Amino acid sequence: MRYTLPKTALLRKSAQYNAVYRQGKRIRGRHFSLIILANDQGFNRLGISVHGVKTAVRRNRFKRVVREFFRLNREFLPQGVDIVFAIRKDCILDSSQAVRDAVSVLLTQQGKGEK
Repeated sequence: MRYTLPKTALLRKSAQYNAVYRQGKRIRGRHFSLIILANDQGFNRLGISVHGVKTAVRRNRFKRVVREFFRLNREFLPQGVDIVFAIRKDCILDSSQAVRDAVSVLLTQQGKGEK
């Protein structure tokens, strides 16, 4: 089942989030930031943090969309890292394809900035 998203692929404890926030590299975008930290797991793990969104319906929608993006595009992201999506309240991304496009732009800009 290649397209499943097991619980081991998610950051679940606050200590895991805190480690990524403290030591990870931030890539800031318009609607969200990516915080990326290498792990020793051999596979990617996802964390989602939604800031300032007051309604549970919108918060949960953002989480669903990001999880769907992660589930379908694991090979698109750097391998062996913990990734936290810090979503801002002005976020309007409503499909996994829109998230993929936005992440692609961020990773491309970040790659150009390092050269």
